[in-house]
Amino acid sequence: MPTMVLTGVYLSLNANVLNEYARKAEVAVEVEEKDVTTYISAGWKLVIGGLKSGSLALELLNDFAATKLDSIMWPLIGTVVPFEIRPDQAAVSTSNPKYTGSVLVKEWGSISGSVGDEASVGVTYPTSGAVVRATS
Repeated sequence: MPTMVLTGVYLSLNANVLNEYARKAEVAVEVEEKDVTTYISAGWKLVIGGLKSGSLALELLNDFAATKLDSIMWPLIGTVVPFEIRPDQAAVSTSNPKYTGSVLVKEWGSISGSVGDEASVGVTYPTSGAVVRATS
């Protein structure tokens, strides 16, 4: 059975490679379910796909030093920026596809945690436009 353990995900947001801060990254795509049931369906529900949407969910270890994560993310709030994510930092290939698109940076939680916790932040950004999967 083929399996993979994620140990070196590549993550870029607005051309900033964020691998050193990322501890979780997830790109998800879904399609709306549209009910087109009519009497001809004999009591069975009929559905078709509607609009597609996606999200990029991240868990990041924050760094407040000059030129580090907080100073990268803060100016992006409210903007639509490109992203790229792939399972490994190696070159893009059939076994290491890249997913690209744009996301709306709608939030940034600079300081979060309790006494003794690491400075981490979890965010989820909606995609804007298509998410593309490529192998070259």
